Amino acid sequence: MLAKRIGGPVIAAIVFGFQWILKLKLLFIAAAKFSFVATAATMVLSVGAYALLWGWRFAAIFVLLIFVHELGHVLWLRHEGIPASAPVFIPFLGAVIGMKGVPRDAYVEAKVGLAGPVLGTLGAAVVLGLGELQNSDLLRAAGHTGFLLNLFNLLPIVPLDGGRAMAAIHPALWIAGIAGLAALLVVAPNAILILILLLGAREAWVRYRSRHEAAAASYYTVPASRRVLIAVVYVGVAAACVLGMQAGYVNT
Repeated sequence: MLAKRIGGPVIAAIVFGFQWILKLKLLFIAAAKFSFVATAATMVLSVGAYALLWGWRFAAIFVLLIFVHELGHVLWLRHEGIPASAPVFIPFLGAVIGMKGVPRDAYVEAKVGLAGPVLGTLGAAVVLGLGELQNSDLLRAAGHTGFLLNLFNLLPIVPLDGGRAMAAIHPALWIAGIAGLAALLVVAPNAILILILLLGAREAWVRYRSRHEAAAASYYTVPASRRVLIAVVYVGVAAACVLGMQAGYVNT
């Protein structure tokens, strides 16, 4: 009975918070029309928010690493001929990109999804390298966190980047991502992870229901060679992130 009394309000709070996060996200996407001004202003806002937790120096590097990650998505979207705005930051939730158009197939979706972790991992490697050159634990820790950020985004669940890669490898792998995230929540409950799980489960269900439609079947038709290529890049970036986290770990 106690669990029911506690669980009801918690679920209601999560749903209520989720609704407001969506409204806030829409406002930030609308602000993306101001491009550079919106990006700069929301970056400063995010630095201020993260500074409350880690101090402004670490916060500034962290937000810069998020920017590099999102820039990977923007550059590849534009490479594919899909107009995309500069990133707009949402404190504690990352950043969003305004996209006018959609990928033409799952292979393009996967490439756009992986472009963020690829460039983001390179950015984290640069920060870690500077940390080694300057013998700076601050930079090492920032590099470690950057690798962790990109590894987290490789979880095989939409809307994370790893979920978009799975669209080309095999959409059924979303089930593994959902199950893995659910297991993680049992060990380490977290409101953000719950939101991602809800979004991922909903997106997987919507896509599953439309699997027999001609357009959906065509969208997910990806040659085996391209599936292998996406899988190799996915595993390679994930491995690089794990190694980078180990190299940048600072024992405090």
